[in-house]
Amino acid sequence: MSVQFPDGFAWGTATASYQIEGAVNEGGRSPSIWDTFSHTPGKVDNGDTGDVADDHYHRYEEDVQLMDDLGVGYYRFSIAWPRIQPDGRGALNEEGVDFYSRLVDALLAKDITPWVTLYHWDLPQVLQDAGGWPARDTAERFAEYAVAVYDRLHDRVKHWTTLNEPWVSAFIGHATGRHAPGIQDPEATLLATHHLLLGHGLATQAMRERADEDSVFGITLNVTQVEAASDDPGDQDAARRADGLVNRIFFDPLLRGAYPEDVLEAVSGISDGSYIQDGDLEQIHQPLDVLGINYYFRTIVKSGQAEEPTQWIGQPDIEQVYRGWPQTEMGWEIDPEGLYLFLTRVARDYPGVPLYVTENGAAFPDEKSDDGQVHDQPRIDYLDAHFRAAHRAIEDGVDLRGYFVWSLLDNFEWSFGYRMRFGIIHVDFDTLERTPKDSARWYAQVTRANGLPES
Repeated sequence: MSVQFPDGFAWGTATASYQIEGAVNEGGRSPSIWDTFSHTPGKVDNGDTGDVADDHYHRYEEDVQLMDDLGVGYYRFSIAWPRIQPDGRGALNEEGVDFYSRLVDALLAKDITPWVTLYHWDLPQVLQDAGGWPARDTAERFAEYAVAVYDRLHDRVKHWTTLNEPWVSAFIGHATGRHAPGIQDPEATLLATHHLLLGHGLATQAMRERADEDSVFGITLNVTQVEAASDDPGDQDAARRADGLVNRIFFDPLLRGAYPEDVLEAVSGISDGSYIQDGDLEQIHQPLDVLGINYYFRTIVKSGQAEEPTQWIGQPDIEQVYRGWPQTEMGWEIDPEGLYLFLTRVARDYPGVPLYVTENGAAFPDEKSDDGQVHDQPRIDYLDAHFRAAHRAIEDGVDLRGYFVWSLLDNFEWSFGYRMRFGIIHVDFDTLERTPKDSARWYAQVTRANGLPES
């Protein structure tokens, strides 16, 4: 018997503004922290920037047609805050609004549902100069921006995600410094974490107060199934702390209205917690209509010496363990079982919120063959295994309602530049020619059948 997903299951693809749009100096757009970061020597592989990227700003109609060819019903994309509100406050830039309005109309003309992410890491540089996410005012600015965008697009856009992967914004941007704004400061990491969450809460409440009945609000978290390398008490404790700093530091305030006590204890030497003001946690704990899950790998840890201690703020003895499993080009072990385990965990520990896999995919060394095509069987195998893990979670009672493949296009992969290819559509970065890979044709079969053949 084939694997059939529930009727109405949402199949889609996902992208992010800075990774695909290009046109960084057009249409009234101001610089973002990623413009600054990528133009700083040594920050991005090969000195790559998002100045052109996939030139989606000019080629969006071609890209929408490619989505239509895939048979996807949903497209999750992000709004570039500096394109639509260049000053980080005040009036919106009409050229920026017009671009996203035209994109939404093009999607709807193909019966593709637009799913907006309001923040996918490209903070206006002017707000970074004023303090960035460690500054409480940025949360207020984000809420104002979110409402302004909602007012302009809510007549056609019903699905709204506030933040994409706030852990990456906070920890990789402010602890390891491998992402913009490139800071290594444990206290700034905690402040950014809290103010990202506060911004989500303020924005969600403000949008919901003026919302249509059919508007859907949520947030997307990157997750990893954290487990101990052994039953040794030290390894078990390392896993608890790692899980707290990756997963529970976001899940608990969002879905329970409080930070985990053990996490607060673990970081007590970094900050006195005075940035958490009265009423903040109630503000963060807004009802969620959906919760986005971005999954790529499982994390196995033990007590030892951290490879990158800045990631585990205040916990330099958490050592990641690699099992020798097959890896993607990113060095991430391929582990679809981790997706099943985390989906069932969320359903068990944080019940009642419909889930979507808003990102999942893999980078492989894709090259065009002599026939002009990209034969990426490893990506097909990867997606097939993860789809089956998600289906098993649904069979076990998880309220999973959709799955968005990362990514539609090869694109600017942050600090890796153009070296890592996640797309199911190949992009020649010299000519910008798009070529659907074998995985794109395979995915089109999945979306149209709403299922997979028997393995």
